[in-house]
Amino acid sequence: MTTRRKFIQLSALGASLFPFGKSLAKGIEGQKPIVLSTWNFGLEANVEAWKVLSGGGRALDAVEAGARVPEGDPKETSVGLGGLPDRDGHVTLDACIMDEHGNCGSVAFLEHIVHPISVARKVMEKTPHVMLAGEGALQFALANGFKKEKLLTKESEKAWKEWMKKAEYKPVANIENHDTIGIIALDAQGNLSGACTTSGMAYKMRGRIGDSPIIGAGLYVDNEIGAATSTGVGEEVIRIVGCHLVVELMRQGHSPGDACRLAVERILKKSPQKAKQVQVGFLALNKNGEYGAYCLQKGFTYAVHTSAGNKLYDGLSHF
Repeated sequence: MTTRRKFIQLSALGASLFPFGKSLAKGIEGQKPIVLSTWNFGLEANVEAWKVLSGGGRALDAVEAGARVPEGDPKETSVGLGGLPDRDGHVTLDACIMDEHGNCGSVAFLEHIVHPISVARKVMEKTPHVMLAGEGALQFALANGFKKEKLLTKESEKAWKEWMKKAEYKPVANIENHDTIGIIALDAQGNLSGACTTSGMAYKMRGRIGDSPIIGAGLYVDNEIGAATSTGVGEEVIRIVGCHLVVELMRQGHSPGDACRLAVERILKKSPQKAKQVQVGFLALNKNGEYGAYCLQKGFTYAVHTSAGNKLYDGLSHF
């Protein structure tokens, strides 16, 4: 089980070895293999993913391994075990995964399972469907050997009860009420895969689904072009089918960083006033190992692991 102390130590090590830097809007030329993850906990997720990639493993296995790290950490209140609940006190999880062949799997509104990303992979590999939701997703998970567990920790329950005193719902940019982990990778064979997993917005309406389990919104992979993932307020990403847009912009010749910027500007154009109040960030990687990120508000971070090490960046922002 991942511990908070272990994560802090790893973060401190990453910060000391690799100072924070700004990503270039035109994209940074990388190498293969390479793995990128959203937010600070992406550092630790990348470590697990790199174990797969550095051994010549498949990008799909790497992104699943990386995504499972914050899912299994009870101190991470926005992903998996320990996630902050909906307004009725239930922890519900969303996740999706996509491989180099265009195969994809997804679960939405899943309860009681620590690793929804692994259930999503089972949906991809063992069913004729792309998405399972709610009780059906839980039934499928249990039938495939996953254990039913309590996801609401004492800390998250305490935070929920404190919130209930006023019960005011208002997302705050970069606060852990919508910090999805998205993870995308290019393996030594030149193949791309991606994963995305979250417990969604804290204190959301019961049944709310964001962009994270939606192929094309929270994640998209095209092995000819590149991969993209997103984080932030999912409703805004869904409205522009954000990650599919980013990949298509790369297809048109834009660098990963510019593609992310153009997607953010699409959100800004559609809802200029709302865009000032929320956070949305995109992270992209192309077939050549170039990567980039862009977000609405300052504060979005992402981690990049190559053979040169594991580094944390500040994403460029509009505001």
